[in-house]
Parts: sequence; structure tokens; C-alpha cells
Amino acid sequence: MFIEGYTSRGFTVSGDLVVGPCAILPRAILQWNVGSYKDITHDSLSLFRLLEPRIEILVLGTGDRVERLHPAVLKQMRVCGIAVEVQDTPNACATFNFLTSEKRMAAAGLIPPRGTYTGALPLPA
Repeated sequence: MFIEGYTSRGFTVSGDLVVGPCAILPRAILQWNVGSYKDITHDSLSLFRLLEPRIEILVLGTGDRVERLHPAVLKQMRVCGIAVEVQDTPNACATFNFLTSEKRMAAAGLIPPRGTYTGALPLPA
């Protein structure tokens, strides 16, 4: 999976357009039922904990800026052996692409940025 770009409406992932928040898994792209970073909870992250083989790192893009998630939510992911990186969505997209280019077992949970800009991401070297 490679994130090619994003807009305020969604993402282009490996040639597919995904509208709204999405979960990018090693072998699938799903719409993710969150409206904002406030909806990122133990339950909304359960999908990422159930993956087999287990992911090493989850990159969360919280929109236009980095938002603070509840510490208990992050702790639960660590207890399950999954590192979590919380970033603004443009940086989360770039981080996910870098991790996957390095053959890391990564997933992403992304909320589109609200700005009206369009971002194209460079291909990894």
C-alpha cells in the first residue's frame, strides 16, 4: 500500500480513491468510522489490534494538526505490542509510506485534513 495523495475529502491509496477517514492495513483499505480525533478510542482501534500477522506500528493522522489522544488508549496499544505514532495527517501519510518502503509491518488510521489544499506525496527512493 502506498499513499499517493490526500485532500480534505479523502485519500488516494495505490490508485484507489478512499473518501473520508480510512484504515490502511497491510493488505486492505477500509473506511474508518471516526469523525475526528475525539472518536479515536479503544473500540475504534480494535481493528488494528486484531490483525494477523500483528502490525509493529500504527500511524495515526489526526487531521490538520497533531492532537493529543487519551493516554489509556495509547497504553492499551503498547500493551498489545503495537507502537503508535500520532501526527498531523500530511506527516502521517509520509511516515506510513516511509515505513512500508522499509518493509515494516505498519498500518495507518487517517482523518483527512480539513484544509482546502491537495497534497501529493513523493515516491520513496
